[in-house]
Amino acid sequence: MIAHSFRGEVFGPAQRLHGATYAVELEIQAPALDAHGLVADIGRLEAMLKTIIDGLNYRNLDDEPAFAGVNTTTEFLAGELWQRARQAIAAGALEPSPPPYTMKATLRESPTAWAAYSAPLR
Repeated sequence: MIAHSFRGEVFGPAQRLHGATYAVELEIQAPALDAHGLVADIGRLEAMLKTIIDGLNYRNLDDEPAFAGVNTTTEFLAGELWQRARQAIAAGALEPSPPPYTMKATLRESPTAWAAYSAPLR
């Protein structure tokens, strides 16, 4: 759950402060499974994602210095989530599993409105 506002006429009434509630999905893929038949330990993945989400949850993103001057659209936030997960993986959040090959971050605002960012990790 976040609050934010947008700049630009294209956003109409969303230029005013408003809230958004997202369902967050993080999909990771690997070219092969590890010795245990896993892409990653689900417990480590959930802990990593919780840490990332806790850094954004119940915040007015307009007040966050990292987002100064940025329209924190759903598309932008999907990319931001991806970047933060990439950094956590690079720092060892999913070890001892080998790093996944690709990752996709999806933020769903409703069953008909969502955005995703996907890219290789290597």
